[in-house]
Amino acid sequence: MIIEKPIAYRASHITFDFARDAWQINQYWNLRRQIFCNEQRIFDASDRDSIDERALPIIAESSYSGQLDEVVGIVRIDERSPGVWWGGRLGVAKPYRKLSRFQTSGLFNDQHPIYPFTQTIGGSLIFKAVSTALSLGCREFYAYVQEQNVTFFNRMHWQSGEPKYVFGKLHYHMKCQLEFYTPSQKSLHQLQLR
Repeated sequence: MIIEKPIAYRASHITFDFARDAWQINQYWNLRRQIFCNEQRIFDASDRDSIDERALPIIAESSYSGQLDEVVGIVRIDERSPGVWWGGRLGVAKPYRKLSRFQTSGLFNDQHPIYPFTQTIGGSLIFKAVSTALSLGCREFYAYVQEQNVTFFNRMHWQSGEPKYVFGKLHYHMKCQLEFYTPSQKSLHQLQLR
């Protein structure tokens, strides 16, 4: 008899929102710690910093039986000067990194997917981050991106800039091409609920 290990369950409906309930906030921090401390070892016990005091925590959540169940993706955004926004701490839980066919809510204004932002949860989080910032008056959007993710960001309409070591890892300063993104009315509505 052949006994095969069953494939781990991955939800096919992902909701994009802001961490506001206690369970969402806890899972947001836990996923950040898992990715940036335990897995990548960029930080020791915590990756929290002063930016978190003003940043908006954006999450991707999976659903189980129609109920929001687990935070499977994270990113934060913050405005550093009027109209100048930054993104950071983008991460996706391991089981969801290669998920490429999923339904979304809380992402697009009219629920019609915009290519290439629904090819991955990471791409959708980038779209949510930039479209949220645009709805809040963003005129420029930047991030420091780890070297292995530069090509991915290029596909998401970002331009590569100068390399720099950040926390001991090679990153590239990148600028978003905002004309490929639209301000998010969904995000404005969700932020009113915070």
